[in-house]
Amino acid sequence: MKPFLYAICLIFLMACSGNTVNENCKFLLDVGVNVPINLNLPQYSQLQFVSNSVYIANAGNAGIIVTNIGSGYLAWDASDPNHSPNGCSALTISGLEGTCGCNDGNTYSLVTGQSLGSKALPCGLKNYRVEQSGNTLLISN
Repeated sequence: MKPFLYAICLIFLMACSGNTVNENCKFLLDVGVNVPINLNLPQYSQLQFVSNSVYIANAGNAGIIVTNIGSGYLAWDASDPNHSPNGCSALTISGLEGTCGCNDGNTYSLVTGQSLGSKALPCGLKNYRVEQSGNTLLISN
């Protein structure tokens, strides 16, 4: 009787898979990212202060945005996840927000990665892992 119960439990566990992928969130490519950042360099000096962000080109889909949130650093792909990559889908930084250059002007929080504004968007920003060792940040996925 016990093997039968184990089989039933296994079937239920497999049927209750938590793999819920939103089909609308497949615009961004899954590119490899491995970017070291030396915080002592002048181009990254803004990251020494809380609530500042820096754009890093030539990484991810449309670059990477790194933000100092006070308790650490967050890194986001700079491409709007609710658009297929094109000339206007790269985000521009304004404080702790990133805004898409397309006509809809989607805006995202650089703290949570979620959309801001009145309309709910299905996809949040793609985040990357940030590891700090001394004055060096390693951004990877």
